Amino acid sequence: MFWRLVFQLLRRSRGRFAVAIFAIVSGATVISALLNLDLGVQNKLTQEFRTLGANIVISPPDVQQSVDGGSAAPVLFNEDVLQIGIESVPEANVVASAPYLYIVAKAAQKPVVMVGTLMGELRKFEPTWQLDGRWISSSDDMAGCLVGRNVARQFHLKPDSSLRLTYADRTAELTVSGVVSAGGPDDNQIFVNLPVAQRLAAIDGISVWQISAGGSSKVVAGYLARLTVALPQYQVRPIRQVAEAEGALLGRIRLLIVSMVLLILVLTALCVLGTMAALAMERRKLVGLMKSLGGSISRIVGIFLAEVGVLGAAGGLVGAILGSALSYWMGLRVFGTAIAPRWEVFPVTIVLMVLVTLTGAIPLRLLGNVKPADILRGE
Repeated sequence: MFWRLVFQLLRRSRGRFAVAIFAIVSGATVISALLNLDLGVQNKLTQEFRTLGANIVISPPDVQQSVDGGSAAPVLFNEDVLQIGIESVPEANVVASAPYLYIVAKAAQKPVVMVGTLMGELRKFEPTWQLDGRWISSSDDMAGCLVGRNVARQFHLKPDSSLRLTYADRTAELTVSGVVSAGGPDDNQIFVNLPVAQRLAAIDGISVWQISAGGSSKVVAGYLARLTVALPQYQVRPIRQVAEAEGALLGRIRLLIVSMVLLILVLTALCVLGTMAALAMERRKLVGLMKSLGGSISRIVGIFLAEVGVLGAAGGLVGAILGSALSYWMGLRVFGTAIAPRWEVFPVTIVLMVLVTLTGAIPLRLLGNVKPADILRGE
């Protein structure tokens, strides 16, 4: 009987509830989309930030490495020993990991920075590079190189051009595989496989080891801490610009999402409040009749609150479904990839909308002041 009355009231008041339903569904849609974005944006932003290159650098202790094309960094450790130490640490989501050797060689008697690394890993570090030519994907390619666009301009190089580099009394004959446009210091450098640079410099070692670790700031910080413990003889440090920018942006986006959710909840509650105030005035006669027939005010208000709760749950469910579609579209537009619906958002959205509608139903408590005698006298 209780629920029969509830659904009868809903059917009879569907015109009055139209505005409230629209507000609830609209609010639930935006809230569901924002919650999906909040849960999915961290991974998407992490992927975007990984395109900025390494976020962890391992170097000799108390030695400032120079990688800007100004001078070569000193070589103080062996990559094989360091690699064993790195592989002993449980990984986070490591996107790329590679040793780097920086030397200043000469081309046509002019100094140029030469970078020796694992060319297959370099492509993972720098997916946004624009390349005229082809990548060097094999670590066995000892004759190919990539040159920055400024180097190519200076020495009139293009793909398949020959390049001769000298260091002390040693030379290396290379073929340009591609010209790199990076928009930074990389445009002034030449990239080769690590053994090529080591042989030219007659050095069995590396300058730094760079790692691009994925995951949240806490995950990367945990991996960094484990590396520091496992490699006490080295200096393990984050690249602050990348790590801090990622953390700051995530924090600002989360603050914006939380603020928007709270604002939408307040606006939805106000809309429901206005609807319920008008509904309470309309139902004074009905409440007076119920009370004159012996109905308790708690029972009567319970019927009305159940009515509002069903309204909030239905609007929340519809809004959660629409919000999932909205977040999918927003992910495609903002990140170029879809954000999958998170099933935990559905119950959270429904519960929030039920609480909002119950909060907006405060005017129904005024029905307890209705006196049956006044209603029966027509007052």
